[in-house]
Amino acid sequence: MLKKKPAHIGTLSPEMALLGLLYGAAGHGYDLHRKVVGELSQVWHLSQSQAYSILKRLAVQGDISTDQNPQEEQPFRQLLRITRKGRQRFLEWLNATSGGSTRAIRMEFVTRLYFLNQYFPEKVAHAFELQREAVKFHIRRLENTRDNLLTDDIYNRMSLDLRLTQLQSVLEWLDECQKHFQ
Repeated sequence: MLKKKPAHIGTLSPEMALLGLLYGAAGHGYDLHRKVVGELSQVWHLSQSQAYSILKRLAVQGDISTDQNPQEEQPFRQLLRITRKGRQRFLEWLNATSGGSTRAIRMEFVTRLYFLNQYFPEKVAHAFELQREAVKFHIRRLENTRDNLLTDDIYNRMSLDLRLTQLQSVLEWLDECQKHFQ
């Protein structure tokens, strides 16, 4: 019997990247967008309109608040701040794993490392260990599923074999990546 899988809180949306930037300091939407594009462009493909849409949703959810700043002969500029609720949500996400999806690991785990290294570098090693545990759990689950397939169920077996090969590669990748933080 497999043990309960580690917690996974994920969105596969750059909203946590935007929230994480606000965790460090208040900011303006345009500047937040530029920072994500500049520092996480290979992780998140984020258009300016998408960034504004996500920020609006975060405000509606109560994760961020906005202050209107007047400008001479220009529209008001909004200064965005993370709320207590947003901080709590960000920290819960920051301390979770990215599950066993290679896409989620590529996007969410790398984003987590970015913020952990910035705000809590002492937690980076633990994040790697939690992610390894999550990947190993999913490997065992997929192996169990594959072992219970009928012999002639070739297409499902091929799909599971590919996923297993990817997750084995992810374990090696995690080991290589962790060297950058030691």
